[in-house]
Amino acid sequence: MPSIAKAYIATSATSALQPGVIERRDPEEFDVRIAIKFTGICHSDIHTARGDWASVNFPVVLGHEISGIVEAVGAKVTRHAVGDRVGVGCFVDSCRECVNCLSGEEQYCLAGSVSTYNSVGRDGRPTAGGYCTSIVVDENYVLRIPEGIPLEAAAPLLCAGITVYSPLRNRGEGPGKRVAIIGMGGLGHMGVKIATALGAEVTVLSQSLRKQEDALRFGAVACHATSDPATFSRHQGYFDVIINTVSADIDVDQYLSLLALDGTLVIVGLPSKPLTQRAWSLAGFRRNLAGSKMGGIRQTQEMLDFCAAHGLGAEVEVIPASKIDEAFDRVVDSAVRYRFVIDAATF
Repeated sequence: MPSIAKAYIATSATSALQPGVIERRDPEEFDVRIAIKFTGICHSDIHTARGDWASVNFPVVLGHEISGIVEAVGAKVTRHAVGDRVGVGCFVDSCRECVNCLSGEEQYCLAGSVSTYNSVGRDGRPTAGGYCTSIVVDENYVLRIPEGIPLEAAAPLLCAGITVYSPLRNRGEGPGKRVAIIGMGGLGHMGVKIATALGAEVTVLSQSLRKQEDALRFGAVACHATSDPATFSRHQGYFDVIINTVSADIDVDQYLSLLALDGTLVIVGLPSKPLTQRAWSLAGFRRNLAGSKMGGIRQTQEMLDFCAAHGLGAEVEVIPASKIDEAFDRVVDSAVRYRFVIDAATF
């Protein structure tokens, strides 16, 4: 029989989230049932809850930054055991057959990966995320959380952490490389920490300098205000890679001008309006404009192990479920340092 989980549910784009209950399937032979302990609030959750993106299937249970403890496993599960510390990220299934899945890039599944929420699973039922007390996921899409990371600090790594780790790792950023991080929010602060741990010289580009002290504490060598035109005139052709973590619209041409020869501007933040740039901004110095999602399961596990080895975790503010809507507003206003995490015991 299915189990019942307490949840906070988005019922429409104009309504506050509501407490309720949902059904979770009993673990099938390769499934893991996880007692959720903490769930991070991602800006994607807010976009979905407020109908900013197309095809939101209300009602929906949000949340794809999930940490918890295994409480039951299917008969053929070998990767995880009851009592393990585990996490679930942005997707919970994929076709497992296409070239991308077979190469460990399930997030780019050619058939479309199954998102943790607002998607349809293999069983034909809507997926429901981590704003609740439990979740059931195939063992192949469940991550091991090392003992060195507290569960509340680990939850945001399942999206914010891997989203910045993946492009940094895929482009070989490390000693001798100059990396700029646009934005010092949930993604940006992890970008600073991870790029620093990789050995790169890290600079933060932020609208103001009010988070400069934190940026330097996390390992950045400098923090420059993008509201100051001198930031762009003084640093032209300087950076090897720039990671844009913000969801606001930016002047792409301005940031491309900061790249060295063959440098790359990587978009991981998702603004609501299309990006535009002049062809000459790319061709002039053989610069590149790229995008990146989260990493695959193998790379996400690598990221968790890397963070544990370097003592990294997200800076979090733990809140009760009753404060989710207030937290949404504060995220939009950039009034959090640096990730809200919901205590699942309060659902």
